[in-house]
Amino acid sequence: MPLDVLEAHRDWIIADQRDLELQDFITADVLNGDWMPLVHRARTLLDGYAGRLGIHGPFWGLSLANPDPDLRALVTRRMEQGLEICEAVGATQMVIHSPYSTWMHHNLDGLPNARQNVVDLVHATLDPIISRAEGANVTMVLENIEDKDPDARCDLARSFDSSAVKVSIDTGHAHYAHGSTGAPPVDYFVHRAGDLLEHIHIQDADGYADRHWAVGKGTVNWHAIFTAIAKLESEPRLIMEIRDKAGILPSAEYLSSLQLAR
Repeated sequence: MPLDVLEAHRDWIIADQRDLELQDFITADVLNGDWMPLVHRARTLLDGYAGRLGIHGPFWGLSLANPDPDLRALVTRRMEQGLEICEAVGATQMVIHSPYSTWMHHNLDGLPNARQNVVDLVHATLDPIISRAEGANVTMVLENIEDKDPDARCDLARSFDSSAVKVSIDTGHAHYAHGSTGAPPVDYFVHRAGDLLEHIHIQDADGYADRHWAVGKGTVNWHAIFTAIAKLESEPRLIMEIRDKAGILPSAEYLSSLQLAR
């Protein structure tokens, strides 16, 4: 959530030291300007917070697998700026976006070395900052965007052999891919990621678009997803990422139906 929303939900977040992801540091305007006032505001709002804190890293117009070396250098710089903010605010996780698209899924195996080229390009982007992330105890988690294949992003994360690169799942993105591009259902993404999975964006959707609805408003199979999550040892951070922040919580009746109510 952005800081304005955190201010409204601060007591709820701190009461149970809930997982939190700040989303104020994603645009070029912020990154190229003086973002320290935002950091100071965050640290003030989080006085008394001891939970697991992360940020959403920069992503607008940025591909980790950009083939143009000049543009790739900019992407590396943006990722480094994200790490700088993590260090300043005390975050230990940064969400970054998967490079895989629907087009890639249908073409990677039809072009010579294309699958390895994606991996090599992402390494060229992230390798310069891996040691900094490790030193700062920050894990960059690769979030599925258009990913149709649950495994490609996981294989990419494994290729770094680093504690600084793990996997994220956005339930709404996975449900979109399932409904619109023929990807497996969302719980399969969880099973395939296994203990590489350290972060989940919780949002409901209809399988057609990236809705960011509250849990219970769409057609995501939450029973299957939370059954899959319960088998993990990695204890992924669970972040509700919905558009209507006023109605951030699903109804008690719906939570009870999932046997998730306290």
